[in-house]
Amino acid sequence: MRAFIFPGQGSQAVGMGKALADASPTARAVFQEVDEALGQHLFRLMCDGPESELTLTENAQPAIMANAIATLRVLETEGGVRLSEKCNFVAGHSLGEYSALCAAGALPLSVTAALLKLRGRAMQAAVPVGIGAMAALLGADIEKAEALAAAAAQGETCTVANDNDPSQVVISGHKGAIDRAIELAKDHGIKRGILLPVSAPFHCPLMQPAADEMQSALGTTTIHAPLVPLFANVTAAPVSEPDIIAAQLVQQVTGRVRWRESAIAMAETGVTHFVEFGGKVLSPMVKRSTHEDITTTSVISMDDIEALLKAI
Repeated sequence: MRAFIFPGQGSQAVGMGKALADASPTARAVFQEVDEALGQHLFRLMCDGPESELTLTENAQPAIMANAIATLRVLETEGGVRLSEKCNFVAGHSLGEYSALCAAGALPLSVTAALLKLRGRAMQAAVPVGIGAMAALLGADIEKAEALAAAAAQGETCTVANDNDPSQVVISGHKGAIDRAIELAKDHGIKRGILLPVSAPFHCPLMQPAADEMQSALGTTTIHAPLVPLFANVTAAPVSEPDIIAAQLVQQVTGRVRWRESAIAMAETGVTHFVEFGGKVLSPMVKRSTHEDITTTSVISMDDIEALLKAI
């Protein structure tokens, strides 16, 4: 069994998608459709930067999605691969969940791009710059991270945002609480805490204004049943019902990304091969979360696509 997985924020880089677009008209068509849907030259920004503008949440989210979907579309269109025949589940990390839904036919590409642009803007606007922060905890399992977050909160918000793998958990909340958590990390048996270069405290209760905005947007969006089930971030369980998918996308804005649990659950369901499109971020997390018989493949370039075609 095979799962197609899609990366989240942090996997963006200037130059992303350029080589693929140079080599493939299918990829170029994806980037053009996203540009037209957004009314901006996003692909030019992806190719040429500046990095500071690409990293803005409202640009990074649709850019990462476009890059992943372009890679998949080349595999499908030029390789003659049907997702429903070669894939049993899809999953994505945070914004990658939208990429996964687009890949599985639940959302059209143009709608996915517009939703992610809105999501990025809403998440950025939810908390004034400097009020919130996020930190990666290295050498922290979920129990240690939760204990640290509780100790550091002191009346402020401090919660686990991303449970990535057994050795990396990300916390999110008020800047003061995150700073305290970094100082207290070693006292809780955690190797170290590193402040992340993000502009807002994602996946915590402070994001409620963004969740409200996404609820309004998703309430007027038609979501189709995906070709294969989605393993959702907020439940680490498969879902196919459009109404439930929409509700979970809203919950995801303030909720925990349960990636470690999702990887384990997919493996326990019988998935032995995880294929990551458009990045090399999730594959190592999957390997660290699951057993040694699991294989992972990262697909970014035309060479990667050709190698995958031979393997499947």
